[in-house]
Amino acid sequence: MDSRSGRAPAPATRRELIADTALTLLAECGMRGLTHRAVDETAGLPQGSTSNLARTRAALLETAVRRLAEREAAVLTPREMPGTPAQGAGTAPRPDDAVAAVAGAVSLALHRYLSRHRQLLIARYELALEATRRPELRAVYDRAGRAFREPMTAMLAAAGSAEPERHALSMVAWCDGVLFSCTAGQFHAAVPTRDALRTSCTELLDGMLRR
Repeated sequence: MDSRSGRAPAPATRRELIADTALTLLAECGMRGLTHRAVDETAGLPQGSTSNLARTRAALLETAVRRLAEREAAVLTPREMPGTPAQGAGTAPRPDDAVAAVAGAVSLALHRYLSRHRQLLIARYELALEATRRPELRAVYDRAGRAFREPMTAMLAAAGSAEPERHALSMVAWCDGVLFSCTAGQFHAAVPTRDALRTSCTELLDGMLRR
């Protein structure tokens, strides 16, 4: 993958090629630029190929959301995020260690996204807005979002949160705010360092977990 463009690696299937092309068009041209014909032409496929996979516009958008979730999973790498403690003889980590582990994992995911996958973020924002107008897409989008929200809740519970679901809302909202601000908002001109992200995340965790 081109670490600056955020383009997907060579897809293994035609479905992935069509879905990746749809995400590229969303990022580069917006929702109006996403058509079956445009996907075919951009992907270098015979006319009608995209319609054979996703006959309606709704189906094409759902295909894009599912592919977005697959690619985000590779960026956010839940396997690197600490979950339920499994150390020693069943002993929980010290609070400082637990907070450091969560802050390290979250800062890594955010920095990787901002420095390598900005195009994917823009496509996500296009789909998120469209999901507010299409209930069927909203359901698909929300299911995909659980792949990040649920590990976050587990991380916070392992770190000692007494209210992991409520705290997960705060953490996810903070993450979303950082991603948007540094991609399309007031701080788009520069990517924060991973150290800066880790420090900010630690400050937020301190407030939630150490009252």
